Amino acid sequence: MFYGLASFTDQFSFSFLNWNCYLDCAKPDPEVNGDTEKNFAELLSEELKLRESQALENQRRADMALLEAKKVASQYQKEADKCNSGMETCEQAREKAELALVAQKKVTSLWELRARQKGWKEGAAKSNTQSQGKVQTS
Repeated sequence: MFYGLASFTDQFSFSFLNWNCYLDCAKPDPEVNGDTEKNFAELLSEELKLRESQALENQRRADMALLEAKKVASQYQKEADKCNSGMETCEQAREKAELALVAQKKVTSLWELRARQKGWKEGAAKSNTQSQGKVQTS
């Protein structure tokens, strides 16, 4: 039994020492707490600065992309304006050509009417033209 008691007391004193060490380690150390809080505050400050710089960089990229989009939109608008102007010019030219064609048809009708009044016949003109071509080639 004596052997068991000695062993028990050795284990007890070892456990007690470990417990004391644990209690000592668990005690708040003002010096360590101050350093830890300071380090934590510095880490938070660095993290905030990093996030701020990332946000600023993202904003800069977004601003550049927006500016580029505005430039491209402006170029497309200029091209659209040119196209619209060209279409208007083309439409005006078509209208003028249409009016000129109507006027030319009127003049042609007048000449044809005068020719018919003087005895011109459409079939006779073709045969007369063909016979003149044969005479000239002969």
